[in-house]
Amino acid sequence: MPFSDAVLRRARVRLEEARQAREHENEERIAAIYAASPRLKEIDGELRKTTARVMAATFQTGGDPSGAVAKLRAENQALQRERDWILESESIDSADLEDEPICPVCGGTGYVGERMCECLRELCRQEQKKELSSLLGGRESFEAFKLSWYPAETDPRLGASPRELMQMVLTKCRRYAQSFSLRAPSLLFSGGTGLGKTFLSAAIARTVADAGFSVVYETAARLFAEYENVKFGGGDDRETFRYTACDLLILDDLGTEMTTQFTISALYTVVNGRLMAGLPTILSTNLTTDEIRRRYTPQIASRLLGGYDLVLFCGRDIRLLQKQMG
Repeated sequence: MPFSDAVLRRARVRLEEARQAREHENEERIAAIYAASPRLKEIDGELRKTTARVMAATFQTGGDPSGAVAKLRAENQALQRERDWILESESIDSADLEDEPICPVCGGTGYVGERMCECLRELCRQEQKKELSSLLGGRESFEAFKLSWYPAETDPRLGASPRELMQMVLTKCRRYAQSFSLRAPSLLFSGGTGLGKTFLSAAIARTVADAGFSVVYETAARLFAEYENVKFGGGDDRETFRYTACDLLILDDLGTEMTTQFTISALYTVVNGRLMAGLPTILSTNLTTDEIRRRYTPQIASRLLGGYDLVLFCGRDIRLLQKQMG
């Protein structure tokens, strides 16, 4: 579940801030208890010293250290009894004198060995949701998708009304998002401008991200610009790595980019790389299947039309209708 460097960086900053805040809370809590019970502070200091003295006596050379060790242990036990009495008489929970880490699993480091801890993973999910919200605008959801914008009259060319067909598209997209897994198929959204492709792509992105998967939502133009910056501008290839490594890539407005040998190569890298890795992708385009075949290489067209489930959008330009209505 690779997250982008920017998301991971922000999550790590938040975890470090939380860790420092917890350390400060621990220090203030323990200091308050010691201020109210100075003898308890003295005992804890003596216990730490006694433990060190027992270990030193154990490793003494020359003579039998057992007597010294027994004496020190007896002192330790006497101090511990007095400590227990103070805790009970003053109703102090011994756990309040312990440093409580921000995460009991990783101690606040964010990792258990080389594996990312769930505490850091959750912060990554939250930062990813914020990133998606800033990109998408915050209004896109399956509940907000209005079928009333689509004609209810039967279209002879389609054999059904656009509203009926878009009801099936909405159902397919909702089920896809709610049951998403890394085994989900890739989808190719195809249809004219203003038919809801971007809206439903964004709704899928939100739902899948909410389930804890890493999602990258990007326009085709932005993706190609980043690949170009890496190749010709000395950019960091970690920013393009996220396109081939995330759990779900959603690429919007494919076909609006200027077609060059470079963009063809970059598109093939993304499409083929994710298909080979078995990672699902959603591509949206205004191009028809015939236009895809003409615009891109046979290798790309074959992968898009053969390796993706085609989802056709129909109806009238909703943005234009909204503008006409004022």
